[in-house]
Amino acid sequence: MFALLVINSQLWSMNIGIVLYPTFGGSGVVATELGLELAQRGHHVHFISYNQPARIHYFSKTVTFHEVIVPDYPLFDFAPYETALTGKIVDVALYENLDVLHAHYAIPHATCAYLAKQILASKGKNLPFITTLHGTDITLVGKEPSYAPSVKFAIENSDAITAVSDSLRRETIDNLGITKNIEVIHNFINPELYQYNPEKCIRSYAAPNGEKIMMHISNFRPVKRVHDVITAFAGIQKEIPVKLVMVGDGPERNAAERQVRDLGLEKQVYFFGKIKQPSDILPCADLFILPSESESFGLSGLEALASGVPVISTHTGGTPEVQIHGETGYLTAPGDTEAMIKFGIEILKDEERLNTFKKNAKARSLEFTADKIIPRYEALYEKVIRN
Repeated sequence: MFALLVINSQLWSMNIGIVLYPTFGGSGVVATELGLELAQRGHHVHFISYNQPARIHYFSKTVTFHEVIVPDYPLFDFAPYETALTGKIVDVALYENLDVLHAHYAIPHATCAYLAKQILASKGKNLPFITTLHGTDITLVGKEPSYAPSVKFAIENSDAITAVSDSLRRETIDNLGITKNIEVIHNFINPELYQYNPEKCIRSYAAPNGEKIMMHISNFRPVKRVHDVITAFAGIQKEIPVKLVMVGDGPERNAAERQVRDLGLEKQVYFFGKIKQPSDILPCADLFILPSESESFGLSGLEALASGVPVISTHTGGTPEVQIHGETGYLTAPGDTEAMIKFGIEILKDEERLNTFKKNAKARSLEFTADKIIPRYEALYEKVIRN
């Protein structure tokens, strides 16, 4: 059923531009899933990026991808992507008649959205834009003195601002001194995707002897502390038959593989690399571990809960807004691998307790379903268009 908005007493669907990073990181995944959900509700969605977003699995009359081409010119040591992106936004806005633009991740998308809005205004077109803050655009990159002034300016000049957790909202105010209202709209899942499928389950070869499966999914950046995943697993496997599945890729993968070899765990740990749809394998896990130094929300943790998998995560950023300590899993301090080992053994050693945690995880995830979150974005789009 199409979800059409009532504006000026007329029913209509919106033309929505979404500017995003096309990678496997959280901001790109959320932006892509949001666009696809909006398209399912009858809106026309235009993804704008330098590459096709990883999670796009179909195109239709209501889903279009617009590639940003950066000309190669020998004068530039660094290709001016921001200029090309701004030009592409202007082009799509004019020729696809965009009603609203949604910039995911402040750098450089919010600044490009602001500049595009000014150019379009000179051509007689108004294009309101929303900036969604995802985490490291504020907590890490946004703190850089060379970026902070333009990031703050672009955020404050957005027609609306959202953050994926209350923790990130507060950190944005503290770090950048933002005075404009920031609305918290949590990330979401589609629970229908996270169902056990025996044809896609990895248990038959990852844990052929009935071992439990522990899983981690990330982009293997230092902030994810993948070495803590392996350290915790090394302790847990001494007490319980268990295998570890590492999903993703990134700068810390080689070091993680060396750590596994140094511990003599090569036959118990699988590195799967990047997977477009984690929902294919997450329901096969018994325990998910997310020991990040910081997490603005922890989307992979929510995906695990939706799969009925208890989560051990660190008590940082937005994770306590998702995870319930002692019910859906456990929260620990970053780096406290002893606690991770203790809690992991506690969850996995008792089948009755494990099944209770799995049920609690599934139930908790239903607080973050698309049908609860997407209407909030639709209402926000309507608000900025009206203004």
